[in-house]
Formats: sequence, C-alpha cells, structure tokens
Amino acid sequence: MESGFKADFYLSGRDELNAWAIREKRDFQIEGETVSLAPPEYVIVRKLEYYREGGSEKHLRDIRSILAISNERLDQQKMLHWIQRLGLEHEWKLGSEA
Repeated sequence: MESGFKADFYLSGRDELNAWAIREKRDFQIEGETVSLAPPEYVIVRKLEYYREGGSEKHLRDIRSILAISNERLDQQKMLHWIQRLGLEHEWKLGSEA
C-alpha cells in the first residue's frame, strides 16, 4: 500500500493476552466501515516479546512511536500488569527510553 501501513492477524487460541486484546478491542470507522483494532497496550507488550525473542531494534522503535502518539491515552496500569506478568521489565525499560 502507498501508506506503508500493514496489519498482522493473530488467532486468540488459549493465549490470555490475545483474549484480553480481543475483549478490549477498539472500533474505528474507516471509509464507512467498522474496523476493530487491538489496543495499543497489547501491541506494545507483543512488540516487547518480539524484541526479547529476536532482538530487532525495529520493535523498540515501533514502541517509541506508539508511546509518542498515544502515551496520555494508554492504560499504564493494565500494560504494566502484562509487562510484569510476562517478565518484560528489562525490554520495557529499553523500549520506553526516549
């Protein structure tokens, strides 16, 4: 696409984080259609996992971009709950640095 945006699709299966993201989805109207998207807190937590698994700096850059756009609207408490539950504190420190 010209915009450079892409979408990833995941089935929730038995993954509790995926199930939470589906329950907390956000609906947006785009060109007259309703599109449901995962909350940014979910995207951040998943990108922290991906960074831990593969070490790609791209995930940290993506996290910083999400934080720059939506930091005031993030549910910090819920996001930190998942970060702690999944043992991603070190990755969060790296990803949240400016």
